Amino acid sequence: MLKNLFNFKFDNYWRNIDKKILFGFIILFFLGLFFSFSSTSSLAGERLNKTFYFFFTKHLMFTIFSLIIMFLISAFETSFLKKLIIPLFLISFLLLLLVPIIGIEVKGAKRWLDLYFLRIQPIELLKPFFILASVKILTLEKFKNTQIKYLLSFLLLASIIILLIEQPDLGQSILLIGSWIATVFIAGVSLIYILSFFLLFILFLGSLLFFMPEKFGYIINRLITFFDPSKGDNFQSSKALDAIKQGGLKGQGMGEGILKDSVPEAHTDYIIAVIAEEFGSIASILIITIFLYIAFRIIKICVQKNDEFSKISLCGLTSLLIFQTFIHIGVNTSLLPTTGMTLPFLSYGGSSLLGSAILAGIILNYTKIKFDIYD
Repeated sequence: MLKNLFNFKFDNYWRNIDKKILFGFIILFFLGLFFSFSSTSSLAGERLNKTFYFFFTKHLMFTIFSLIIMFLISAFETSFLKKLIIPLFLISFLLLLLVPIIGIEVKGAKRWLDLYFLRIQPIELLKPFFILASVKILTLEKFKNTQIKYLLSFLLLASIIILLIEQPDLGQSILLIGSWIATVFIAGVSLIYILSFFLLFILFLGSLLFFMPEKFGYIINRLITFFDPSKGDNFQSSKALDAIKQGGLKGQGMGEGILKDSVPEAHTDYIIAVIAEEFGSIASILIITIFLYIAFRIIKICVQKNDEFSKISLCGLTSLLIFQTFIHIGVNTSLLPTTGMTLPFLSYGGSSLLGSAILAGIILNYTKIKFDIYD
């Protein structure tokens, strides 16, 4: 009886799920495992006096847990998942609120909560739920013919940005702002409103730099270094760019790269440069192609959907995924100022992998072939 029920549930899941997107995410997860083994073995064994497989073992456990989360979320009935959006957003927002109070500081930034068994970065969990909560506001029936929905979603964004700037975390702030703009644009907002919100953000950021230069002066320093490398410390960016150049098309070979040994946190913030150095630009282009194919597949499904909530949600989540990917690549190639942005699915870190799994699970759930039958 139970076996038959399980078989029915699995057959129904397998028939409804978009297999191309699913395999795309799974490939990215396993590529992350492979590159984690390559990029962290010498770091653990030679610099930290731990076993060579210390970081890889942790990454493997994070990956297994993240895959379970992704499959669970994708297997929920979509109507049930919609009901969980606001509670899950509030829980993750509460965790972000706790960071300034009980968070731990690492290298001058207080972004993490120590839960004894796991150190988490709440913003990684909050990002996909923020997009869904914003779409929830934008698609409420009582706000259908009013502009107040854009103001409310902006206030939601502003509350998160304030907490992020306090940490400080400018990279995630820019990512959320870009994803929010893409989401409200798809929802039909006037460009005048977007420009107004953008000007407000610039004024707010300028005020912080003027009144609190000791806390937020690093933003100016990074911008100055970006435009004129001779006036600041651009060691990490220059090393990453050199590594990409040295890798060429075919790479130096697995384990032969030196970036992971010379730049701190290379296995998180500079993983695409590590990959390019050891496996060549061909491997990097392949990874970018997988991300772009997933995005193309999602948008193709969006066009076919009639449900406004699912359509805007998928566009917002896709923009979040692609913006983060290209911010990471832009920093690694010195096209953008240093932000400390991870590469979804591939960078080392439990919070990053869990956030990627939540994002992937929601996308898989909302792109089910028979999505509309649950409403």
